[in-house]
Amino acid sequence: MSVAENTLDDETVALPDQLQLFEQAAAATGTLYQKALDHMRAKHLAGGKVSSSSLDADQHAVHGLAWFATYNEALRQISDYAARITGEGRYGELEALISQMGFTEYLCQLTGGIPMSQGEMVRPHELGLQREDIDEFQKLPAVSALVTGGNTPAVRARLVDLIQKQQGSATYGDTGLEETYDAMRDEMRRFSDAEVAPHAHEWHLANEYIPLEIISKMNELGVFGLTVPEEFGGLGLGKESMCVVSEELSRGYIGVGSLGTRSEIAAELILVGGTDEQKAHWLPKIASGEILPTAVFTEPNIGSDLASLKTRAVKHDGTYKVTGQKTWITHPVRADLMTLLVRTNAEESGYRGLSMLLAEKPRGTDENPFPANGMTGGEIEVLGYRGMKEYDISFDGFEVPADNLLGGKEGQGFKQLMQTFESARIQTAARSIGVAQAALDLALRYGQERIQFGRPIIEFPRVADKIAMMAVEIMIARQLTYFAAREKDQDIRCDLEAGMAKLLGARVAWAAADNALQIHGGNGFALEYPVSRVLCDARILNIFEGAAEIQAQVIARRLLQG
Repeated sequence: MSVAENTLDDETVALPDQLQLFEQAAAATGTLYQKALDHMRAKHLAGGKVSSSSLDADQHAVHGLAWFATYNEALRQISDYAARITGEGRYGELEALISQMGFTEYLCQLTGGIPMSQGEMVRPHELGLQREDIDEFQKLPAVSALVTGGNTPAVRARLVDLIQKQQGSATYGDTGLEETYDAMRDEMRRFSDAEVAPHAHEWHLANEYIPLEIISKMNELGVFGLTVPEEFGGLGLGKESMCVVSEELSRGYIGVGSLGTRSEIAAELILVGGTDEQKAHWLPKIASGEILPTAVFTEPNIGSDLASLKTRAVKHDGTYKVTGQKTWITHPVRADLMTLLVRTNAEESGYRGLSMLLAEKPRGTDENPFPANGMTGGEIEVLGYRGMKEYDISFDGFEVPADNLLGGKEGQGFKQLMQTFESARIQTAARSIGVAQAALDLALRYGQERIQFGRPIIEFPRVADKIAMMAVEIMIARQLTYFAAREKDQDIRCDLEAGMAKLLGARVAWAAADNALQIHGGNGFALEYPVSRVLCDARILNIFEGAAEIQAQVIARRLLQG
């Protein structure tokens, strides 16, 4: 008996026996991916180790492997999601259409070409897949059924019709999360709709700080102590809760959604790397919102190459004196604590000489941003991601007590930072989903309100199709992100899954924002329309927390090494 017969209404254009089709197509995709992986390993492993020079020479295909693996995992998660909520009686027509459209589109891209960016496609033959491999894959009954019937004009039209009927819902399609998280989402969305979204565009256009009253209200909601253990004054919740909160706050304004990131990174650094005394001192203050932290890692001309970091910290009489330059530091003026990555051992090259300092500083103002001895800086004006402000910072003898060396031992800085990368990338993926959802909201509303040729433009297929695909890819990115969060909560290594979620989520956010602006036409290019802000905000997601190219390189190296 088919899923459609049991759970879907008479108007459905969903394929019958979906769960079986999904399971079989996901398995077939896994087999195809393994062939590509075997070929790439044969090409790039030497003596059982990955050849860096070989990777660099073949970067296009290597990064394509990361994307192929991401699609493979995404389809597996959509299949698991559909099966899971079917068993709970929560799988309706909307979820069915989103799932099958996602499968269809990604299956077609796997065999036709995956877009790594707007102008870069990776093709199957570049990963060593032969024509007969693709033919065999496409002829499989499950793959053929999904490809030919899963994303038709009728499917897309029906999906957009259902989305419009549920307009105003927190999400389009059941997220698959527990009711507790749905309640949390509702609370955060009410706050965002009332306190953030109505003012976000005004803050953006004026390049203003997010008001301290908003930060205070976020604190009352527990945002800054969300994942901090209860023994240190936090709520002690898992990463799935962080995803939900980050999504909804970023849906209102990415700057607000990113305020929690500062505390999340700092708290995790201290939790995994700090001494007992440092945990007892700093974590309650972070969880309560008493202090606002900022991450001070990046340097001019260094970017992702942290092994080349130059900022020095020299210890003398119980104090580190810091000298050097940092850049792209988010929200440093109003921060009270800097997690400051420095080189404490000039004799050690690469990562070994790096240490992390918990550097206190007084809050500043626009007129006097850094009222601290040995610390100066200037604002970097940016297209989007405003509300916290970005700065270049110069240190010249800035003093940090030696007791504020994270973990009390030098040379552990990079290792400590690496331990936070999984959470940071999961959180960035969640912010991407929130931005994409904001783009979908704006596109849907404008498509209904804009009248051309005597009818709302959403009635034109090229407009409606864009909205349909936004909803589909948001759900795919969401399921991949939640999976990574669950893995993290179970203390399972998830650097691959977190990286994939961030890689895909950032692309989904940019595509959604770009398409939302296209639906607005010329008005989307006007600064007065919020979609112009969402486009600018979406663009940064492919850059920070690991640029897409770096992210793909890291994923591919892990896959190849096994």
